[in-house]
Amino acid sequence: MNEFLQNIPPYQTAGILFIVALVAHTVLDFVLKQITKHTSRTKNQFDDHLINAVSPPLKVLIWFGWVFFSINAFKADITALSTVIEYIDITPIFIITWGVVRVISGVESYLVEADNSVNNDSVRLFTRLIKILVIVAILLGIAQHLGFSISSLLTFGGVGGIVMGFAAKDMLSNIFGGLMIQMDKPFSTGDWIRSSEFEGTVEKIGWRMTRIRTFSKNPVYIPNSIFASIPIETPSRMTNRRIKEIVGIRYDDIKQIPGIVTDVEDLLRKHKDIDQSQSLRVYFNYFNASSLDFNIYAFTNTTSKDNYQKIKQEILLAVADIIEQHKAEIAYPTQTLHIQKNAES
Repeated sequence: MNEFLQNIPPYQTAGILFIVALVAHTVLDFVLKQITKHTSRTKNQFDDHLINAVSPPLKVLIWFGWVFFSINAFKADITALSTVIEYIDITPIFIITWGVVRVISGVESYLVEADNSVNNDSVRLFTRLIKILVIVAILLGIAQHLGFSISSLLTFGGVGGIVMGFAAKDMLSNIFGGLMIQMDKPFSTGDWIRSSEFEGTVEKIGWRMTRIRTFSKNPVYIPNSIFASIPIETPSRMTNRRIKEIVGIRYDDIKQIPGIVTDVEDLLRKHKDIDQSQSLRVYFNYFNASSLDFNIYAFTNTTSKDNYQKIKQEILLAVADIIEQHKAEIAYPTQTLHIQKNAES
């Protein structure tokens, strides 16, 4: 093949190679489309992600071959092209590295989209680490190929790492904070979290900071190191929602208190939306300034905010009906004024 191309003028060689590359590109595109049609019928989506990942690098590799061999055909006439070939002959390594990174991204997409127990934030973290390791390994190999001493680079990197560690202390603490979040999993993307400083839904856990969307729809960016120093509440992981209310009855209705408390407790015991395995208390417990207070303490089966509000509304209205049935009234702040009559009058 080389002897045949050597007897052909460089421009014709480049034209022939272009036709070969175009045919190869067309054939590859046809084959990949046929494979994609076949894999789209399967339930497993991993092969779809794999085909999408390797297709662009393979096509680029074909056209790089055309460029490389075309330059090689002209190097006899243009001596400067020999130097160009020495540098671009490592280009396939970059293309293959690009392909490997795309495959890793395809695996990440498959694991994130798949219905499994794998934590999506952990998948994203570890795939990013693998990408970095692959790229660093390839760069070190290229440096070795170009004549650089790997041991010197590693020594320089070690010393530079110490210097950068002191200079970027806060950034490193945020990165390690992000790692701790992934390992301990106090919250994940999509969770509702709350602290004394912020409250909202976690949208993204990054290397350096976490983005939270508050309920007013404003984004809040929090450095990951903050989460190591403050308590975090994750309401979205609650098992039940609590009903905790204090109801006041008039002092004139003190005799009705035992019956009211018994009926309210019976209401909660029989309610289908109240979790009977959790604490349930209804007790008269306080002589207030203008009312006799009894507390209602129970947990709903649901954790949905909307359903909880409906259940709570239903229970409170039922409590009001019970009080009315006992011919009592809910107290409101009142004052009684006693006027002493003058003894002489």
